[in-house]
Amino acid sequence: MIALLYCFVVFMFVELVYFRVADKYNIIDKPNHRSSHISVTIRGGGIIFPISFLIPLAVSVYTGWLFISFGLFTISLISFLDDIITLNNKVRLLVQSFSVALLLQEVTDFSHILLLLFLFILITGIINAYNFMDGINGITALYSIVTIGTLFWISQSLVRIIPDIFFISLLASLLVFSFFNVRKKAKCFAGDVGSVSMAFIICFLLLSLSVKTGSFIWILLLGIYGIDTVFTIICRLRRKEPIFKAHRSHFYQFLANEYGLNPLFVSFLYAFSQLLLNCAVIFAYKADKLLIAGACLFVFLVIYTIFRLRVEGRYRLFTAY
Repeated sequence: MIALLYCFVVFMFVELVYFRVADKYNIIDKPNHRSSHISVTIRGGGIIFPISFLIPLAVSVYTGWLFISFGLFTISLISFLDDIITLNNKVRLLVQSFSVALLLQEVTDFSHILLLLFLFILITGIINAYNFMDGINGITALYSIVTIGTLFWISQSLVRIIPDIFFISLLASLLVFSFFNVRKKAKCFAGDVGSVSMAFIICFLLLSLSVKTGSFIWILLLGIYGIDTVFTIICRLRRKEPIFKAHRSHFYQFLANEYGLNPLFVSFLYAFSQLLLNCAVIFAYKADKLLIAGACLFVFLVIYTIFRLRVEGRYRLFTAY
């Protein structure tokens, strides 16, 4: 608890310093036709996420993770530059690919080229999906707290993933960010630097856990985001829309923007749903009954599909407009 408090104070100071820098250099998010906010807001508040992971490496005697550290630094830097000046998609994807390759080099010793290619595509997809899901106040902060918190519990109770200080530092940065973001009128947004770096860190943790346990069931710790992302991609393909173009077609965006639900309620709903699924995944792993986790994911998929079809409608979902 003392370590968490110390980290919280440090990251609160870093965040406040960043706000002054962002104000001075106009690093802001202006509302547009895709935005869920109506006022100018500081962008890049999630810059403390990669810092929270890299600082323990710098101040401790732990000397591992050279590749993962450089990969996180690189992908965070290019994402921060994209927050300041919009970069070409090919440049961002090239740097992301380089960082993901470093992640795979650090964590795995797989020699099967098809498995490595699958993991490369999957992780790259997760990173971009996590970024696309960052569209309303609180969703990245709350969902990440649930995911990192669950992984911390797993690391302490089931299989040690990484030293506790890294989890404590990450959670402290998320709590600081939540203080400024989980509110009706946010002081700051995570920006690409926040959502992309957090996704990269989570992918590192999930892959490390999967390698140590010999099970890929842990991908379901991102199951709720996965359901919304895949369903939305299918809808956009049916409407013949470019799936990599920025949009606000996700269900959480519809609920917050068109349907009129409180954005914070929607964020809590997504985070709480993931927490329930996480509990099912852990129970399934401990009981060695992995089908339970799959069944729970299927239940969430059915509920999501029925509810989305009911409130959004087939025409809006599948017809070009």
